[in-house]
Amino acid sequence: MRVLELLTARLCHELSAPIAAINNGTELLAEEDPDDPGPTSGTSFVRDAAALIGNSARRAGGRLQFYRFAYGFGGRGALAGPAPHELALSFFAESRIACDYSDYVRALPSDWQKLACNLLPIGAETLPRGGRLVLTDDPLNLEAVGEAADLSPELRSALMLTMPIAELTPRTVQAFFAGLLAKALGCRLIGTAEPGRVRLTAIASGA
Repeated sequence: MRVLELLTARLCHELSAPIAAINNGTELLAEEDPDDPGPTSGTSFVRDAAALIGNSARRAGGRLQFYRFAYGFGGRGALAGPAPHELALSFFAESRIACDYSDYVRALPSDWQKLACNLLPIGAETLPRGGRLVLTDDPLNLEAVGEAADLSPELRSALMLTMPIAELTPRTVQAFFAGLLAKALGCRLIGTAEPGRVRLTAIASGA
C-alpha cells in the first residue's frame, strides 16, 4: 500500500505543474476585458494565453499517456495508443533531456518496454542539469550522460530493492517500482556511476 500511495503522490506531482499552467492561462483569459484599450488587450494577449493553455494541455496529456503505460499496462493484449518509444519522446520533448530509445528496445516485448519506460524517469533524476538518456538492450540498459550526472545512494538502494519500504519517499519510489518490475521479469537492477555518466542495467537474478 505504501508503494501505491507514493506512486500516486509522484504522479500527482508530475501533473500538477502543467495543470496549474492551464489554470493560469484560463484565469488570464477570464481577466481580459475586450473593451479595455490597455497594453495587454487585443489578439496578441489572447494568442499568448491560448498558447500557454495549449502547450500545457499537451504536456499534461503526454505525461498522462506515458504514466498510463508505465504504471498501468499489465502486459495483457495489444497496446492501445502510441508506441512506448513515442510516449518517451513526447515525455521529454520540452525538457533539457534528450531520449534515444533504440530500435532494439522498440522490438522488445511490451513488458520489457514497460520496464524501460520506468527506468527513464530514474535516469532523468540523475541528470539535474540535463543531458542524454540512451536505452539499449541485452537485455536492457539505460545510460544517462550529462554534466553533474550522479546516482544517489538512496536511488541505488531503492533500485536494488534493499531499501526498506517504510523508508521510501516519492523521490525514490520510482526506482523501487522499477526494481519490482525487473524482479517479475526474472532480473535485478544495478546502478553504477562515474563522472558525467550513470548506468542502470538489468541482469539475470542469478548473475
